[in-house]
Amino acid sequence: MKKESQDHRVRVTHALIRGAFTQLLKQKPIQSISIKELCELAGVNRGTFYAHYQDIYDLRSRVEADMYRDVLTALSPLLQGEAQATQREITTAVFQWMKDNRDMCEVVLGEYGDREFMWKMLNLGQMVCEESYRRLFASASPQRIAWFYAYASWGCIGLLRRWLSEDMETPAKELAAMAETLIGRGMAFLEEGQEAR
Repeated sequence: MKKESQDHRVRVTHALIRGAFTQLLKQKPIQSISIKELCELAGVNRGTFYAHYQDIYDLRSRVEADMYRDVLTALSPLLQGEAQATQREITTAVFQWMKDNRDMCEVVLGEYGDREFMWKMLNLGQMVCEESYRRLFASASPQRIAWFYAYASWGCIGLLRRWLSEDMETPAKELAAMAETLIGRGMAFLEEGQEAR
């Protein structure tokens, strides 16, 4: 029982620190955030912060690693040859994850977001989606698939920014359906590539 209560306290501490961190990142760049102001906002002392993280950059690195792992887990069914989940279910899961982790999505896409991490996430999506598109459109050239992914990924970022601006009122499932319809209509580009061969 004692371990369980300690785990709960650790989770609460991490959540408080993460919440304060994302709140501050919406206001200023990471190099302008002091541990002192972060701890005051989180309601924890500096010793508690340093018991969990080396510095502010270690905190960012761990938050980003958690995001990357969670999104990879949500997308991994697309990499399985005999995927059990449909593209819509996977897209819905990703959008729901984004809604549940809105704070970090706002930071990554915001003025003070880590652009390197945003590119890392886009590259993850590219790897997963291009593999999926290769199976769906066997005759489409790798170059056409890469062009299509560029189009679809930036379109989804636009949808996500719009969704954030409306305070994420549209349900994740509805947004996933919109994204799938828009991407599906764009897939004619890949089908044309099959006909041209």
